[in-house]
Amino acid sequence: MDNMGQMTKFTDELRQYAAPIWEADLKHPFVRGMADGSLPKEKFKFYLIQDYLFLLDYSRVFAYGVIKAPDESTMALFANLLNETLNTEMDLHRGYCKKFGISPEEMEAAPMAPTTHAYTRHLLQVAQIGTLADVIAGVLPCQWGYAEIGTTLSKEGGSPDPLYQEWIDMYASPEFLALGEWLRSLLNKITIESSATEKERIQHNFLMSSRYEYLFWEMAWTEQEWQI
Repeated sequence: MDNMGQMTKFTDELRQYAAPIWEADLKHPFVRGMADGSLPKEKFKFYLIQDYLFLLDYSRVFAYGVIKAPDESTMALFANLLNETLNTEMDLHRGYCKKFGISPEEMEAAPMAPTTHAYTRHLLQVAQIGTLADVIAGVLPCQWGYAEIGTTLSKEGGSPDPLYQEWIDMYASPEFLALGEWLRSLLNKITIESSATEKERIQHNFLMSSRYEYLFWEMAWTEQEWQI
């Protein structure tokens, strides 16, 4: 309970639990470089290619949401989320990549960097063996985290670089923010009667995805490759 006697939302507890990681995301040199326009384009191109590969498996995770949904309306919402990610968002991503001179063939042929591989394997494992709540907890740090970064950078004044500003606008948009709000609302709803053990597992999955979000920025900043 908070000071006003209102029940604290489970998602607020999750956000507070991972707060140090999310604060580190906002301070990461890759994110700050987008904000002030100093980020080298080669690093951003590396990020875009890895993000494309990530989104393919991210879409597969939403398919598990359809499978594990408890009713028709929730199934339909996850099916729509899958469709929007796999078709609309991926088309936008390809169009955005074209502005950086990245062809679809280049994206498709690129190998997954170590962090992209590890992050997507984590998400797929959680989605496969977990509950719907685990599925949401796995994807939420990406969905919610990008919304926080986008809105924060927008409030700070955006970026002097038009291409980075386009990224900020995308993730600060009302449509994207509404999607994160829906996922949080659903997670709060389906965990009302969850046991302490279940919530601890969900919290762990949320924290792991939050850690991988930070590592994804670090991967892009260092243009990470396999060492052997």
